[in-house]
Amino acid sequence: MANDALVLSEIDAFYGDSHVLHGVSLRLGEGRLLGLLGRNGAGKSTSMNVTVGLLPPRRGTVTVFGRTVSGRAPEVIAAHGVALVPQGRRVFRSLTVRENLAVAARKPRGGLPMLWTLDTVYALFPRIEERHRQIAGSLSGGEQQMLAIGRALMSNPRVLLMDEPSEGLAPQIVAEVMSTIRRLKAHGLSIVLVEQNAKLVFDVADDIVILNSGRVVVEGSAPELQRHGVDLRQHLGIY
Repeated sequence: MANDALVLSEIDAFYGDSHVLHGVSLRLGEGRLLGLLGRNGAGKSTSMNVTVGLLPPRRGTVTVFGRTVSGRAPEVIAAHGVALVPQGRRVFRSLTVRENLAVAARKPRGGLPMLWTLDTVYALFPRIEERHRQIAGSLSGGEQQMLAIGRALMSNPRVLLMDEPSEGLAPQIVAEVMSTIRRLKAHGLSIVLVEQNAKLVFDVADDIVILNSGRVVVEGSAPELQRHGVDLRQHLGIY
């Protein structure tokens, strides 16, 4: 459909002989936020790796705004407007904050406006502007997460994948990160938020997909699932 920003259709993925994703399908609507939940090892990060081309699917297709990108190189998929904020931040620790951002800068395709520059990223994250000459490896965990988000935005994506952005952060910093995610959604970005923290996801998501053992076990709109209830104990081990 034209209003689908990202579609994974019947994805099977393997690490060696290990079958990790079993017919995973999900849809991210344009301008919407999809929360992808699951326990450790459920297949959340693998789904993101397939999306950005780091792991070619054995079966199934990935489409971005109607264009099939599965099997393409990561740089080709990035050029179609997909950016990943990876689990564990993975900033370039030996580069400065400014260098981390500059290395990711990319003009959007198709004559779309260039929304994200050094100035607009610094406006979103004044704290990293204050540290723009600082070596990234010396930043706090929260500052590194802000930098990782800013670096992804510098590619001017239309689809932003965020893999466990709250991991290892203090509650106050988690609240700041979630506030940033809401602002990015308000900018019109289509976002997949991968998390184990179900409360965070339900607070911000339009739609929810829950994975268990590499399979989709729950999907629906966040308000609908909250209204009718979903057994998080069964799928996520939450009591």
